[in-house]
Amino acid sequence: MNAPAITPPPLLPRVATPSPERTLRRLFLTVFLRGRSSRGLRKETAPGSIGRKLALTLLFYGLFGLFALFFKGQPVFALSVYLHAMTFVFLGMFVAASAGEVLFNKEEADILLHRPITPRALLWAKVGVLVRISLWLAGAFNLAGIFVGVGAKDGGWAFPVVHAFSTSLESLFCAGCVVLVYQLCLRWFGRERLDGLMTTAQVLIAVAAVLAGQILPRVMFRFDKVINVSASTWWVGLLPPAWFAGFDDALAGSGAGASWILAAAGTAGTATVLWLAFGKLAADYETGLQLLQETPQARPKVQARRRWIHALVSLPPLRWWLRDTVMRASFLLSAAYLFRDRDVKLRVYPGIAPMLVMPIIFLFQDRGGSGINNPGAFGIAFAGVFLGLVPMLGLNLLQYSQQWQAADLFRAAPLAGPGPLCHGARRAVLVILTLPLVILLGLFAWFTQEDSSRLLLLLPGMITLPVYSLVACLKGKAVPLSQPGEEAKSAGRVLLMFGTMLISMSVAALANWSWSAGWFKWLLLVQSIAAAIACIAMNLAIAAVRWKSAE
Repeated sequence: MNAPAITPPPLLPRVATPSPERTLRRLFLTVFLRGRSSRGLRKETAPGSIGRKLALTLLFYGLFGLFALFFKGQPVFALSVYLHAMTFVFLGMFVAASAGEVLFNKEEADILLHRPITPRALLWAKVGVLVRISLWLAGAFNLAGIFVGVGAKDGGWAFPVVHAFSTSLESLFCAGCVVLVYQLCLRWFGRERLDGLMTTAQVLIAVAAVLAGQILPRVMFRFDKVINVSASTWWVGLLPPAWFAGFDDALAGSGAGASWILAAAGTAGTATVLWLAFGKLAADYETGLQLLQETPQARPKVQARRRWIHALVSLPPLRWWLRDTVMRASFLLSAAYLFRDRDVKLRVYPGIAPMLVMPIIFLFQDRGGSGINNPGAFGIAFAGVFLGLVPMLGLNLLQYSQQWQAADLFRAAPLAGPGPLCHGARRAVLVILTLPLVILLGLFAWFTQEDSSRLLLLLPGMITLPVYSLVACLKGKAVPLSQPGEEAKSAGRVLLMFGTMLISMSVAALANWSWSAGWFKWLLLVQSIAAAIACIAMNLAIAAVRWKSAE
C-alpha cells in the first residue's frame, strides 16, 4: 500500500518588519506629542498629529508672519532676508532649547543603549523629529511671505517651491549645528567638564541665533529695505540667513551672481555640517550617552558650594526675606538645581540668555538723541520692561525636571497648598537669575548712554518685575521641578519671547512719551500704586490655592 501524500501546510504571508529607524522616529514623535508622563493622559484627548498639538502656537506663528506684508513690492532678496532671518531665530531657539533634553535623556538611555541600535540611527531619529517640528513652525511663519514673494518686484510662481526648499535646508542646518557643537564638546573634553560645556554651548547657540536673525533686518530697514551683497556689504555673506536668502534670489529672483555665491555657500555649509554631525562624529554620540550615565566622583567643592548657599541664606537680607521654613527650603532646592543639575541648566539658561540679547541690541543701536522721537530713550525703556519678564520665563522653565516624580513628596508634606513652594522658587529666580541680569544691563546702559539721567527710564520695567514674577505663580503653577519635560512646550516658549517683546514695546512707548511730555513722575506713581495693588491681590490668590488631584 502506498502511504498517503502529506500535504504541506500553506505558507503564511510574509509580514514586512518595520525598520528600526522608522520605529524610533514614531516613538520619539509620540513622546513629543504626548509628553514623558502618563499622568492625566487620556486616549480621547491625546493629540494625534503635530498640527493638533501645536494648533495655537502655529496660529500665532502665522500671525507674526503677516509682518512680511510690509515687504510687498520689494525685491525677492530683501523679502527672503527678512523671512530667513526671523526663521533662523525661531528655529535656532527651538532646537537649542529642545536638543539638550531630546538628545541626552537618561531615562531613554537606560533602555535604548541595551538594544541593537546604531548611534547613527538613534541620532537621525531624534533629529528627524526636531526637523519635522521645525518645518511645521517655519511653514506657519512663512505662509504669508510665500504669497508676498509671488508678487515681489522680481518674483514669480517659482518662489513658493524654491523658498520651501531653502527653508528645509535652513532647518537641517540649524539642527546640524546644534548636534555638531555637542559632539565637539564630547570629543574634546572629558566627563568632568562635559555638563558645564554643554550648557555654555547651548547658551551660545541661542544667543548666536538671535543675533544672526536680528542684525540683517535692522540693516535692511536702515537702508530702506534694500540690501545686496557688494564690496561695501561683504559682511552680509558671513551670516547664514543671507545664504538661504541668496538661494531664493538666485533661483526665483534676480539671479544675480552674488546670490549664486550665497546659494552655493548655504548648500556647501549645510552639507558639511550634516556630514560632520551625522557621519564623521556620529559615534561620539553613543560615547556621550554612556558618559552621561556614569556617576562622577564626588568632589569636595560640591559640599563647599552647598555650605556657601546655606550661609548666604542665613545672612540678611535673605534671612529676613525667607523667614518661612518651607519657602526657605524651596529656595535652597531651586538654587541647588540651578547651580548643579545638568537637565535644569540645559533648559533654563539657554531660555534666559536671549532675554538679555534683545535689550542690549536696542541699547547699542539707539544711543544718543533726545525727545519723543528719540530712539535712545525708547531703547532704555524697552530694555527695562523686557528684562522685567525674566522671572516669568525662569519660573516657567524651572517647573520641568527629569526627576519630577520626586515632587510628589510635596503633597505628602503637611502643606495645605503649593503657595510657599512657589514663593521660594520665585525668590530663587529673582536672586540667582534676574538680579545679575539687571545689574549687567544697568552697567551696560551706564557706559553706552551719553545722558545718564535717562537711566531712570529703567524704572518702569523694574516696577513691573515683581508683578510678572507673581503672574507665573498664579493657580500654583510655579512648583519647582514638578512637571515632566515636554519638548512641545519649547516651541511655545519661543513664541512667548516675541509676544512679550510686543508688550514691552507698548509699555516702553508709553514711558518714552511720558518722559518727553514731562509727566514721567506721574507715570511712575500710578504704575507703583497699580503694581502694589496687583501684588497684594495675587499674593492672596496664591495663598488660597490648594493641591489638586495628582491624576
